[in-house]
Amino acid sequence: MIKIDVNISLLFKEYPFLERFDQAARAGFEAVEFYWNNDETPTDIARKVLDSGLKVAAFNFDVGDMAAGDRGLLNDLHRQWQMRENVAIALELAQKVGCQKLTTLAGNLRPGEDREKQLDFVRENLRWVCEQADQSGVTVMVEAINGFDNKFYPFTDTRSTISFLDSVNAPNLKYLFDMYHMQRMEGNLTVTLEEFVEKIAHIQVADSPKRNQPGTGELNFNYIFRAIEESGYAGSVGLEYNPMGPTAESLSWLPKEHRGGINLETFRL
Repeated sequence: MIKIDVNISLLFKEYPFLERFDQAARAGFEAVEFYWNNDETPTDIARKVLDSGLKVAAFNFDVGDMAAGDRGLLNDLHRQWQMRENVAIALELAQKVGCQKLTTLAGNLRPGEDREKQLDFVRENLRWVCEQADQSGVTVMVEAINGFDNKFYPFTDTRSTISFLDSVNAPNLKYLFDMYHMQRMEGNLTVTLEEFVEKIAHIQVADSPKRNQPGTGELNFNYIFRAIEESGYAGSVGLEYNPMGPTAESLSWLPKEHRGGINLETFRL
């Protein structure tokens, strides 16, 4: 059985953010993930999670204004205060909703400035975040994302990202394997999964190349889900795609009886 969660920052956008928890539960999901939301209070988010009966597989620390191009705050000296202030708030929310995995992004590198010095600053901030999270029993995750859409982001492939994470030397720091981004950048998804499964704390999926629901692109998800199960990966697989059409229609590939967890004995896409 493959654990499944749905990212309500991308799906169920037909509804206001707080209503998406109930919509996800009604659709048959047992767990969600989401991006940091500055429009709602952590207290209101926690209340909706608890009222809905959902589990929270993961959520993001504040990574800035993604619509404006931000891809994290770890590399931004002028917003280091914002990052550190949010860490305490996010960890408190995680404790309230029982979430043990939080994602952060490195931030865009500044062209014309020394790359290694910038990475040293990211490393320093990331080590501090991990120290704070470790006190709450939380795993911190960092992902690699595709360089076509995110040309200044420093981590765009699995191997070098994991090498960087190892250099931070924090036991609660793991890799988030986003299969959409890594299909764009490197392919070899199931080979990568098998090689690095012990470093991977969370997996996210969308079809490639347009980041829509499984079945709309080039990926063979029957093969991928089988590889995930056989790898021994025990975490959740997050549906993090841009729905082609209304969310309800975009979920037709995943029958309701599989939304709490995919049973590969009966599932076929």
